[in-house]
Amino acid sequence: MKRIATYALYVIGTLAILYLALYAYAVFKGRTLQPGDPIHIFRNPDAPDYS
Repeated sequence: MKRIATYALYVIGTLAILYLALYAYAVFKGRTLQPGDPIHIFRNPDAPDYS
């Protein structure tokens, strides 16, 4: 049981570090999103139209 708890602690710690790294990347990248900004989705113009 101790081994499972140890692995669980390692997994949670790893996820926390990854989350903080992703947050730091988002902060330092400097791209700010404001409410109401349009979301640009770029499609391949040669893609088939299924509508």
